[in-house]
Amino acid sequence: MKKRENSLSDLGLRYFILLVIGIIGTPFFYFVFTFLTVNSVYFLLNIFSNPSSLISNTIIIQNTPIEIIGACVAGSAYYLLLILNLSIPNIALKKRLLIILFSFSILFLINVLRIFALSLLYVSQCPMFNITHKLLWYAGSIIFVVGIWFLSVKIFRIKGIPFYSDIKFLSKDLKKIKFSKKH
Repeated sequence: MKKRENSLSDLGLRYFILLVIGIIGTPFFYFVFTFLTVNSVYFLLNIFSNPSSLISNTIIIQNTPIEIIGACVAGSAYYLLLILNLSIPNIALKKRLLIILFSFSILFLINVLRIFALSLLYVSQCPMFNITHKLLWYAGSIIFVVGIWFLSVKIFRIKGIPFYSDIKFLSKDLKKIKFSKKH
């Protein structure tokens, strides 16, 4: 009985956190990761290219402005990784936090390198910029998130399946309740 109550309260807490972050926290992802992403790309461009200047979310390099918008920052991808993480039961808090830190760090690193590489292509007026940008934006972002999640599953030996494991637990719990009422 105690384990069932702990599992139900854990499930409720995890989904409550997701709901709250979904309602009021998504702008927080964009706020934090915009600052980190813009400044990291700016830092890399200053190392590997002519000195650039930074005005808000726009990096100017060789008189060419590169604006890093919300879609570039991929705040929704961070939220999706958080959803995948919190929709799995039976993970200790420390391990859960490590998985979140790992997946966010990998996504951040890949995203900064992606924007850095695209910036260099754009400034050099590479004819492949538009197609590369669109491929990385549409297909790449999905592949990155799925790849990061599968890597997290492998490294941290995650046994559950997002949402399905919770639904399975709830359906078993409901069957137990129905059975106990009959007898």
